Amino acid sequence: QVQLVESGGGLVQPGGSLRLSCAASGSIFRINAMGWYRQAPGKERELVATMARGGNTMYADSVKGRFTISRDNAKNTVYLQMNSLKPEDTAVYYCNADTVTLPGYASRNDWGKGTLVTVSA
Repeated sequence: QVQLVESGGGLVQPGGSLRLSCAASGSIFRINAMGWYRQAPGKERELVATMARGGNTMYADSVKGRFTISRDNAKNTVYLQMNSLKPEDTAVYYCNADTVTLPGYASRNDWGKGTLVTVSA
């Protein structure tokens, strides 16, 4: 069993910053990619940023230059530093991890329950 728990969401003013964290726990042998998705009211869930175990990153065009993803493999934790926040960043942010539970087994996708980020004056 693998659990992902997000933290750090909340209310922030436009132009402000917020830092999200996601810690994975449970039966983990290795985590490959980790990332963040978000879903705004009435919108489809979209990828925000991902980071491979070795450090390669990818960002949605809408957040490039403003958001930074990082991870601590020893802690099985991924972070999302969000700067210059805009009202359109308002969404529930979900953590995702591609997890291997036993050596030689195929990876599985795990999701957190989400943390709400609201950007409003």
